[in-house]
Amino acid sequence: MPATLTPTTVTSTSVLERVGTALSDPTRVRVLVALRDAPAYPSELAEVLGVSRQSLSNHLSCLRGCALVVSVPEGRRSRYELVDPKLGHALTDLLGIVLAVDPEHQDHGYRRTPDGARSPGDGPGPLP
Repeated sequence: MPATLTPTTVTSTSVLERVGTALSDPTRVRVLVALRDAPAYPSELAEVLGVSRQSLSNHLSCLRGCALVVSVPEGRRSRYELVDPKLGHALTDLLGIVLAVDPEHQDHGYRRTPDGARSPGDGPGPLP
């Protein structure tokens, strides 16, 4: 007999750990921001974000594992949405934060490549 998944409520620091895992990757951040505005199908998300469907599938799997998005079956397709509207509000609040970035310690030791991706640098330094 297959195991049945029972939804559980995760609170406190575990939520922050899950959100931190999700926000640690730029593509997952972009997926969450896109889903903040409206639910979407994976094929649409992949096109809008400019990533392969396989890559997007891996990121959606991570976000499901973090319990931040849910897949809603619709016939032969599945639509993705944020698990809780509060997450959308929290993302909006985070996007509105103004940071005081010290030029000597920008980007935590990573430099941006010309296409905007993070790559290990030779230490903290200004972004190109």
